[in-house]
Amino acid sequence: MASEHYFSETPGSNFKPKQIQVTIDGRAVTVTTAGGIFSPDHIDQGTQILLQHLDEAPPSGNILDIGCGWGPIALSLAVRSPKATIWAVDVNERSLELTAANAAKLGLTNINTCKPEDVPKDLAFSAIWSNPPIRVGKDALHEILLTWLPRLSAGAEGYLVVQKNLGADSLHRWLEVELPEGFSTIRVETAKSFRVLRVKNRA
Repeated sequence: MASEHYFSETPGSNFKPKQIQVTIDGRAVTVTTAGGIFSPDHIDQGTQILLQHLDEAPPSGNILDIGCGWGPIALSLAVRSPKATIWAVDVNERSLELTAANAAKLGLTNINTCKPEDVPKDLAFSAIWSNPPIRVGKDALHEILLTWLPRLSAGAEGYLVVQKNLGADSLHRWLEVELPEGFSTIRVETAKSFRVLRVKNRA
């Protein structure tokens, strides 16, 4: 299945799990991935750049990973912030299964994998981390971000990584306009054609 269809709810390709070697928060580990999800062969470059900011992750609270894939962001957050609860959210059932399996394999018990509609409606987040699914299209992406980013607690921050040639700068401008009053968006890094944006609830 082509990688651009990783946002399908039920991948059409056969489930053929495979093992890959990756580094999670400085630790070399083996994880399970498969086709029909985002970046099944490695930790993609954008996510690697985003994870260089892990020091900014809060030590506790509820942390959201939007579009978890096989789990590189959620797993890294779970290791870095063992007292936090990581909500690994994806519409892709295979992604959720793989993230849960990888968390269990690494002995991480602080990750909840679920579809977006299964996250408690009144839950606020102490942080949001995401390599958002740009290829779902602008309207769908905007809906996703306006669903989750306003749920940052007062003083909490969200970190997004977006490729420059896929609209990072226009998304930055859109966030500044469309997020509720009291939210700010700044660019904290540019690296290898990627932007890392930080959204903060200053309320």
